[in-house]
Amino acid sequence: MNSKILALSTALLCAAAGAQTVKLSTTEGDIRVQLDAEKAPKTVANFLQYVKAGHYNGVIFHRVIDNFMIQTGGYTVKLAQKPTKPAIPLESNNGLLNTRGTLAMARTADPNSATAQFFINVADNAFLDAANARDGKGYAVFGQVIEGMDVVDKIKSIPTSPQGVHQNLPTKTVLITKAIVESKK
Repeated sequence: MNSKILALSTALLCAAAGAQTVKLSTTEGDIRVQLDAEKAPKTVANFLQYVKAGHYNGVIFHRVIDNFMIQTGGYTVKLAQKPTKPAIPLESNNGLLNTRGTLAMARTADPNSATAQFFINVADNAFLDAANARDGKGYAVFGQVIEGMDVVDKIKSIPTSPQGVHQNLPTKTVLITKAIVESKK
């Protein structure tokens, strides 16, 4: 199915269902995401708490890997890690898959370590799904980009280089200037 048709269909279904959306205004353009509170309730509630608290305002995309994903949610422009709330339980067995345009929580080797960092899949990454993951746990998908995949693609194409602990830091700073909740159930 054509990605524009899929995005339009998803947007219409979300609007009809009164689904919750968040707008991520970035230095490269706006990205709108629809959250799936039905299948990932704890993850969505956690994400929304960070959005409402302004946590994502001013964070950079600190890990960008073309043909894989773009990650954000944890670092300032000066590469200082932002404080987070306690980690949440993993919700990766929810039926949502790590396909192009989906949002998933970043975590460490501990499956229940996700806090504020998340990534947007820029390709189908079935190896991140619980059923296919090396650790048998996978990464919890909790939303879908419904507008702005062109912005995501622009970000994924920015050259990267290692800097300190960051191996795939964009050479051009890309940040979320503001994250806002646009609608809710």
